[in-house]
Amino acid sequence: MEWGMKNRFSRIMNAQSGNCVMLAVDHGYFQGPTTGLENLGKTVEPLLPYADALMITRGALRNWIPAEMNKPIVLRVSGGQSILKELSNEIITTSIEDAIRINASAITCSVFVGSENEKETIGNLARIVNEGETYGIPVLAVTAVGKEMVRDARYLGLACRICVEMGAHMVKTYYCQDFPKIVKACGNIPVVIAGGKKIEEKAALEMAYNAIQDGAAGVDMGRNVFQSDNPVGMMKAVQAIVHEKATVAKALKIYKPSAK
Repeated sequence: MEWGMKNRFSRIMNAQSGNCVMLAVDHGYFQGPTTGLENLGKTVEPLLPYADALMITRGALRNWIPAEMNKPIVLRVSGGQSILKELSNEIITTSIEDAIRINASAITCSVFVGSENEKETIGNLARIVNEGETYGIPVLAVTAVGKEMVRDARYLGLACRICVEMGAHMVKTYYCQDFPKIVKACGNIPVVIAGGKKIEEKAALEMAYNAIQDGAAGVDMGRNVFQSDNPVGMMKAVQAIVHEKATVAKALKIYKPSAK
């Protein structure tokens, strides 16, 4: 890995723990004004101190995030369909030049293995890996799950390994039973888990804890943080699990105090 890419990658990963806590707020590119992100800037501002990186689109970044913000950006560069259509029909929407102008620390796109447009989304990943290698920008591949796909180790291991084979420098996927098999399939490539749809806070923290215990390199949560009744408490709790190896019981104590 070239120096510039190593440097950008090191901004995302916490130097002490070697893990990362990403805050995902890129939902609007296919969901529109997602609950909790109607005023994205107001939602994100109190959470940023507890995040290692912010996953976001270029439009949201320029519209709601002040340029003085110094957290690394994981820039969403794919899109093309809304929740009203077939989500796997994606294109690359953001040029590598714009990612450079934004000063992105990484770029990211979704890969829909097993879906209608599998080939095209794998091609999207290959394209941005090529561009990322040219300019020293690491690529996070997101294993998106189609409507007919089962979130088990066999399928997610297949999807993640394909992303690794295409050259992804980091993979985001879902936590599932036998998760260590997915981590093993990715070799030395870090695997972070997606938060997915909003679930009960204790369950979300248990998922984060189990993922870290099973070899995940971090957590990229969105709705389970900003749709919580105490987003800052939830962000602090996730951070404690990922960086401090806190138990779920300890994390729940961190989450609860200001949840009134």
